[in-house]
Amino acid sequence: MNSRERFLEVMRFGRPDRVPYFEEGLRPEVLQAWAKQGLRSPEELHSLFAHDGREELDIDAYPRPALRRWPQTVAGLPALQRRLRPVDSRLPSGWKRHAAAWNGRQDVLMLEVHHGFFLGMGVMDWRRFTYVIESLYDRPEYVHAVLRMEAEMLAELADRFLERVAVDAVIFSEPIGGNNGSLLSPRMYEQFVLESYRPLLETVRRHGVDVVILRTYANARVLIPSLLKYGINCLWACETNAEAMDYRSIRGEFGRELRLIGGIDLDVLREGKDAIQRELEQKLPVLLEGGGYVPLADGRVRADIPLENYLYYRQTLERLTRAISA
Repeated sequence: MNSRERFLEVMRFGRPDRVPYFEEGLRPEVLQAWAKQGLRSPEELHSLFAHDGREELDIDAYPRPALRRWPQTVAGLPALQRRLRPVDSRLPSGWKRHAAAWNGRQDVLMLEVHHGFFLGMGVMDWRRFTYVIESLYDRPEYVHAVLRMEAEMLAELADRFLERVAVDAVIFSEPIGGNNGSLLSPRMYEQFVLESYRPLLETVRRHGVDVVILRTYANARVLIPSLLKYGINCLWACETNAEAMDYRSIRGEFGRELRLIGGIDLDVLREGKDAIQRELEQKLPVLLEGGGYVPLADGRVRADIPLENYLYYRQTLERLTRAISA
């Protein structure tokens, strides 16, 4: 199987030849630190462990030109509407030219279709955050209008792209809270956010995209039933509290309703080989048994993680997953 076939087979709860091995994301400063520890080149990493290719594209949803100050009433929204025109330049660079190559690919292709509630509401500082939170109660019609405006633009752009390019998954990015939980209740999240996503979700379904991912940077567990209700069927939790978002517990509660990506506590890569071995041995059997799971550390690798630990993690991950699946 190639990487694309393997990923889709896992997401269909089928029988892949093995699970996909994606890279967590290695920034230049990480590779520079590892070069001092003996890594000759980034390409050398792929000779040391199995690797599945994955490319992620996104749609530019930000106002163009940028707003100096976001409108704060419904009456001011025409100025925002003019900056949210669904022009082709918001789509990935050269997308029409690359469409044939993408459709003939062997690697996994994902499209980020929304960057979440707070960014969608223009939250870039504390003042705007406070205003948006207050508006959920004091100016709900304003919040609905902004979210609807953005989602309709993104739905039209996604439709154009998906007419030409078949992707393997779409991503809704959602930095919705912190380790203590979501800043919106499930009822409010459905009422404002998920309802606004409807045109986008309908577009995705119409084009036959089966894997709809919520990539969250918070303890979003309380929101999972709402996500499933609206057809978001895969969770990718990043940089969260490992106990609050323990994938073993989530799998036990939601079973095959919810596919999973991630779940390996990134902190153990700092702690050493024993911690890495223990983490993988405790989590992998439970998560792999039911299928629909791609093992991955729950965040980007940082420069303070030694190369030796990362290599041990990747090689141990490969060894254990192959043994469990045998």
